[in-house]
Amino acid sequence: MYTINDYAARINGWIKNLKYPEKPQGLYEPIAYMLGGGGKRLRPTLLCASAEAFGLECDKVKPQALGIEMFHNFTLLHDDVMDNADVRHGVPTVHRKWDVSTAILSGDTMLTLANRLVGDCPKEFSDKVLDIFNKTAIEIYEGQQYDMNFEKRDDVTLDEYVEMIRLKTAVLLGCACRIGALLAGGTEADCSNMYRFGEQMGLAFQLRDDYLDTFGNEKTFGKEIGGDILNDKKTWLRIKTASLAADKLAALTGTTAGKQKIEAVSNLYRKLCVGEACMNEVERYTASAVECLDNVSMPDDFKQFFKNIAVSAVKRES
Repeated sequence: MYTINDYAARINGWIKNLKYPEKPQGLYEPIAYMLGGGGKRLRPTLLCASAEAFGLECDKVKPQALGIEMFHNFTLLHDDVMDNADVRHGVPTVHRKWDVSTAILSGDTMLTLANRLVGDCPKEFSDKVLDIFNKTAIEIYEGQQYDMNFEKRDDVTLDEYVEMIRLKTAVLLGCACRIGALLAGGTEADCSNMYRFGEQMGLAFQLRDDYLDTFGNEKTFGKEIGGDILNDKKTWLRIKTASLAADKLAALTGTTAGKQKIEAVSNLYRKLCVGEACMNEVERYTASAVECLDNVSMPDDFKQFFKNIAVSAVKRES
């Protein structure tokens, strides 16, 4: 079986060899730029590995793996527009390199291409695969809307936040696992457990991201530490802190700015031990993901492969 790096290299090769229409160049060039920008290729890796765990060769799910990655990058492209972000993977975002209208139109095209790729499978599977994919897509849009709503609210609860990240981030990992298992002929029980594995791992992954944005190493994390604090982003750390010391948090965020604000809020987080509490949640969701594998009928080496991916969510620094 392949290693995680093997899958990523294989998927990068597929992306590099994707063929787009020559015209209009202004529509397709930003798509190639966005997809070629890098990333962990986690979602297509999960899809390919899930298929192979149930006996189907990786190449047989190439369209679906590419479709999932295309869709993921479509969501990032539109997120960058909504967030007015300047940089993605160390290079200018599409709307900065071109313009907002180009980014929106190229993103729309990516969504259509993703749907076409995901549906490019044997007829006996196509309806189920597209149902899963389209349900997941709508859930992700719902998650994005909740995230936008939270920007205007000061009473967001931890349960609401976890549900938001489940929709916005975790369900696509679950979708990738389920589609891979389904195409390989996995039972409904196996497909459901693989979905649950991906979903729980996705929650751990996002909460670890929240933690690293404040307590990570800038060199390994790949972006400036403290961005969430500067932007008053509703993260697990901030919401937990508000539940413990709302007045102190409000005073700090209302009277400080820049690096002083990052330092002051980070120190409050440390005082209240919310970083440790967040990591406890990361470990809990990771353990929940690993437990799902106990109920899946697959070879032990694949179970170890998926366990390693889940555990990496706890330890990752980037």
